[in-house]
Amino acid sequence: MTFSVAGFCEKTGMVGVAITSSSICVASRCPWVKAGVGASSTQNITDPSLGNILLDLIEKGSSSEQAIKIITNDRKFIDYRQLMVIDHKGQSSSFSGSKTLGTHAVAKGNHCIAAGNLLISTEIPKAIVDNFAKNSNLHLAERLLLALKAGLDAGGEEGPVHSAGIKVAHKHPWPLVDLRVDWSEDNPIDKLMKLWQNYEEQMIDYNTRAEDPTGAPSYGVSGDL
Repeated sequence: MTFSVAGFCEKTGMVGVAITSSSICVASRCPWVKAGVGASSTQNITDPSLGNILLDLIEKGSSSEQAIKIITNDRKFIDYRQLMVIDHKGQSSSFSGSKTLGTHAVAKGNHCIAAGNLLISTEIPKAIVDNFAKNSNLHLAERLLLALKAGLDAGGEEGPVHSAGIKVAHKHPWPLVDLRVDWSEDNPIDKLMKLWQNYEEQMIDYNTRAEDPTGAPSYGVSGDL
């Protein structure tokens, strides 16, 4: 039903998650990021609250492994959840409950982790992290999207995916990148990649508007002088 990848960029300190699913609006409930802390995904039979709890635990001093152990200890319905998290040092951990759907797997790479359920094979997460390792020269958002696409190209889920999203955090409380395709009959990952390509050109300007509006460029819209 869902597969995802979380990553850390050692050059910039960015953290992020890219995710896709056969379900609608996957990015509205599964991926979570926090600048200077980490990135997480809560998926399968999803409890959206768990993503932020993981990041709060890390922010308070837990390692990624400790955070997973704490959150899965005697929690109600935890057997239905699949979780993964990466911290601001690139350390990652995961959990797949006994009721995780279908063929499911997790793979760790250098500064990244991938997980999925209802997969066509257990090799999908490995294809994702292997691709992430090949593109260390790219912006983290693009690395994550290319890695996600590599998972789809390797077979992806048992059925078609219909939604996709990406979140990346850098220096601010708000995400640097927060893009999603909530429903598409035809390859939402490709649509998300095109959205990223359009957004990348303006990304820094939107941050400048928040940091110093006097230095932000005009976009030429009505009333914007």
